Amino acid sequence: MARNRQASRQTLLRELVEKFGEHRLFLYATSIGFRAILALIPVALLALGLLGALGLKNTWRKSIAPEIRPHVTPPVYHAIDYSAEKIMASGTAGLIVFASALVLWDLILALFAIMDALNQIHDVEEKRSFARRSVTAVALAVVSGVCFIGSFLIVTVAPRAQGEVVHFALGVGRWLIGAALLAFVVGTVMRFAPAERPEKRWASVGSLLVIAVWIVATLLFKLWVTSVADFKSPIGSLTVLLFLSWYVFTSSAIFLVGAQIDELLRKETSRQQSRLLEVIHGRSSG
Repeated sequence: MARNRQASRQTLLRELVEKFGEHRLFLYATSIGFRAILALIPVALLALGLLGALGLKNTWRKSIAPEIRPHVTPPVYHAIDYSAEKIMASGTAGLIVFASALVLWDLILALFAIMDALNQIHDVEEKRSFARRSVTAVALAVVSGVCFIGSFLIVTVAPRAQGEVVHFALGVGRWLIGAALLAFVVGTVMRFAPAERPEKRWASVGSLLVIAVWIVATLLFKLWVTSVADFKSPIGSLTVLLFLSWYVFTSSAIFLVGAQIDELLRKETSRQQSRLLEVIHGRSSG
């Protein structure tokens, strides 16, 4: 039994590597990661604008800024802090709309790449019109953007809550809520982005797998940034940017790997069910 499980895992890993190359998922992950990197600036602009508009400036001053200060030189920190304060002070509707439009644009382009990648993974032909694909991409982009910004606000604002019990509950629950929002985004994209919708259970399995691996990768990246990275030298700053690029690419690859594993598991389950039906049919005929 143990040998059969090990052989099955080896077969799955071999098929995953083959499909990753066959479906050009490396190129799709690079394309998605590139759009994600471009979206980082408008996302930061939107987040700071929302903190200012919602009267949550202390979240930056007491939660975010203190985490940045020890890792950069005083001039760099003062420049970042000054820019953030100016953005929050001008957190008007115009700024929020402008930043939201930029984020939405990058998300839409990333989702077009995700659609093509998932079609390759599920071996389906794209038969939707450009208008229908565009509507789907916009809808998924809006849902993804709202959930991403919502998870950011929950994670950053919750620690500022007053009261020990409320503070503890939100301190623990914020990560669960943030993970739930991200899982919802991943499951929704996996189900509705491809030309043919996979079964809900496979989309759910994929979202859980992606979120679990992504959380581990994020914690490792955070540990490296807080304990190893050096922002105070030119080489250290360039290294941080390099690792940030790799982190974004890895996150994109994790999403596609999770979707590909789901498809391989779905096909393997279908084959096992077919063999079982053949055995049952053979016995009944005999």
